[in-house]
Amino acid sequence: MPERRPRKDAARNRQAVLAAADALFARCESSPEGVTLAAVAAAAGVGKGTLFRAFGDRPGLLRALYEARLEPVREAVEAGPPPLGPATPPHQRVPALLDTLLCFKLDNRRLMLALEESGNSGSPYQADHYERWHGLLDAMLGQIPGLTDSGFTAHALLAATRADLVEHLAGHECRSRETMRAQLANFTARVLGSAPS
Repeated sequence: MPERRPRKDAARNRQAVLAAADALFARCESSPEGVTLAAVAAAAGVGKGTLFRAFGDRPGLLRALYEARLEPVREAVEAGPPPLGPATPPHQRVPALLDTLLCFKLDNRRLMLALEESGNSGSPYQADHYERWHGLLDAMLGQIPGLTDSGFTAHALLAATRADLVEHLAGHECRSRETMRAQLANFTARVLGSAPS
């Protein structure tokens, strides 16, 4: 039986919902919990039922929006040139990936806070997006001679890019983007046992 293609209006509604959610998170100045399904539906000009049919629930909408925003990063990691692409040596690729994740979270602070706070599993470490980055870092770190326990090291490095920490440093401590990037690069270099390039 051939796979059913979504109706044009369903695809159009999905794009309208993602665009509305994107705009609401971009304008959100306080808690991301304020971006409700009702607010997204109203901004998109659709009923809440449309959201539930397309995304299931709020975490489903957050994951879809995250995946849409992340697509250029994923393409660069999976098939792009250095320093993110797969042909890059791990000593250069690990810091580049962490820097990219930090910048992505700085650019998407409210969305990332909402996503990390809404894990269905109860643990942010079992969320698909976390497992994806942990698996990739673990594999890269495993290629570095002399580095032991790549799984734990991957967790420790990713902890430095958690959305709640990024929000605390950027919002409460008012650290600049460049300061945060430099601090992460220095920390990563110490973990990897090399000087920043």
